[in-house]
Amino acid sequence: MSRLAKKPIELKGTTITVAGGMLTVKGSKATLTKRVHPSISIAVDETGALVTPKDASRLAKALTGTFASHVMNMVSGVETPFVKKLVIEGVGYRVEMKGKELILTVGFSHTVPLTIPEDVTAVVEKNTITLSSPDKEAVGQFAANIRRVKPPEPYLGKGIRYSDEVVRRKQGKKAV
Repeated sequence: MSRLAKKPIELKGTTITVAGGMLTVKGSKATLTKRVHPSISIAVDETGALVTPKDASRLAKALTGTFASHVMNMVSGVETPFVKKLVIEGVGYRVEMKGKELILTVGFSHTVPLTIPEDVTAVVEKNTITLSSPDKEAVGQFAANIRRVKPPEPYLGKGIRYSDEVVRRKQGKKAV
């Protein structure tokens, strides 16, 4: 069993309810819900939430740590949202918001529109996109989808990268 699941998870001013196979975490800023796997049980008391396997199967033991991590992320996300920042580098590369879409111009013959998910908020400033959401999975997946449009290339460094990502540069051709 996972070391994360052995200790109870602190609630930090949030309320957790488990009913009908759905886990609901409610905080001061947001409410998140997630379906619980049938081989996992989540018990809530005054000390915190405890994730335990219902049987001794290998899947149940593996999922206890996963769901403990999900519950911890949900508890911290409803109080302070998760933030991802992406930087666009390149001559003529830019991004703009039109309603609920990000329009990327990144060196293709066409623009690339990406629809922003419901629970993710995006802010565009010059060549920086800031994504925030109480759901860690949603903000991470949308950031990965944006980066996938034009990942940074190693010779000139052009493309879309995370703000804390370091792009390893290659030397290129040498003159003889």
